[in-house]
Amino acid sequence: MAVALAAVVTTTRSILLRDVEERTSQILTQESSEFRNFVSRGRDPGTGQPFTDARRLLNLYLERQYPDPAEELLGYIVESPRPTVIRQPRDIPSRLPLFQDPASLALIAEDTARTGTLKRDSGEVSWAKVPITPTGDEPPAMFIVAFHSDRAQSSAQNVVNILLVISGVALLMTCAVGWAVAGSILAPVRLVRATAAQLTEQDLTRRIPIRGRDDISALAETFNAMLDRLERAFAAQRRFVDDAGHELRTPITIVRGHLELMSEGEGPESVAERRETVRLVTDELDRMSRIVEDLLLLAKAERPDFVQPAPVQLAELTADVFVKARALGDRRWELPEVAECEAQLDAQRITQAMVQLAQNAVEHTGPGQAVHIGSRLTERHVELYVADSGPGVPAEDADMIFERFRRGDARRGGRTGGGSGAGLGLSIVKAIAEGHHGRVDLRPTPGGGATFVLVLETP
Repeated sequence: MAVALAAVVTTTRSILLRDVEERTSQILTQESSEFRNFVSRGRDPGTGQPFTDARRLLNLYLERQYPDPAEELLGYIVESPRPTVIRQPRDIPSRLPLFQDPASLALIAEDTARTGTLKRDSGEVSWAKVPITPTGDEPPAMFIVAFHSDRAQSSAQNVVNILLVISGVALLMTCAVGWAVAGSILAPVRLVRATAAQLTEQDLTRRIPIRGRDDISALAETFNAMLDRLERAFAAQRRFVDDAGHELRTPITIVRGHLELMSEGEGPESVAERRETVRLVTDELDRMSRIVEDLLLLAKAERPDFVQPAPVQLAELTADVFVKARALGDRRWELPEVAECEAQLDAQRITQAMVQLAQNAVEHTGPGQAVHIGSRLTERHVELYVADSGPGVPAEDADMIFERFRRGDARRGGRTGGGSGAGLGLSIVKAIAEGHHGRVDLRPTPGGGATFVLVLETP
């Protein structure tokens, strides 16, 4: 704003001074032309003939003129011992009129140019002269028109000064209004900064209130979304640490106890005990390895690149899952239906989830019992399912079997959460389904048993 106002003031001053110069030039040109026209066409009232006396010519012409206040018309006759100056008897708005400045008049008379500007301590004077051709023995004479631009320049400067004052006031008002408006606009930004400063790893629940639909509101909404992602990430990290500590504590205790017993044994009978201890320790270490792999998989499920969809023929994918599941156990495997369509899926993740469900079905059925694997296309979804003829899932366990480290009660025909025995299998299936923006449903199997269905978006 200051730069703009300075440019306005400077431009205005330049325009006003240029107007003064143009007006001065116009006055000098006009007066010079009028005098030349009077010399060429004027007649002496006494004789009716052209003027032959320069003094009379100048006196008559000056008597008939009505110049501007800052305009000075003079007749100048070069006589000795001193030049004669003929002027109109009126005041000139200058500290030193030209008729009272013989030195300046002499400089103008001696100048070979017809127009010019004389810079004096008392003020600048723009002038023009028209020489009068002498007749006979008459001395040289000339008509001089002078314009004292001090007053016009002073008026222009007054306008500039007023404009400076107005601009200064406008700048102060603009600063005040700008400060208030900027403070109002930046208040949400300060709130974002304050909220960010108050966030800690232990408290990520703070959110910024969103008011309106402007860019600041969009910033607050984006910041809140970032906080949501951070909170989920920290929650996943804490859950991973809690789960690992919870589930790994038991096998570590078992391994330590058996190793301590093995170190105390002596004699021939301890060899068999050592072998049994090594077998138990190896089993526990294998179980720990499976738990760690499952936990890492669940941790990866929080990442956006956990699922990488690509066009997949659903019938071919279902058939591949069926072939792989048949190797899991001696069951009566059946493929009742397949969906003939193409879907955007991560084939590896879907295969992993379906094989996990098939393994779960094997653990809860006996040899020769039926296990159905298939896929179908509904009006709004694609469904892949594994149905078994086992004991089913009690209603009280249906809501918790997909949670980590939660299992149904085996005494009531419950089901474990997966092959690792850690209660992570169905959690992995759920994570894969949600990674495809779908879900996993538990439905009863006609005739008894349980059916797990991956419900995914329509291709």
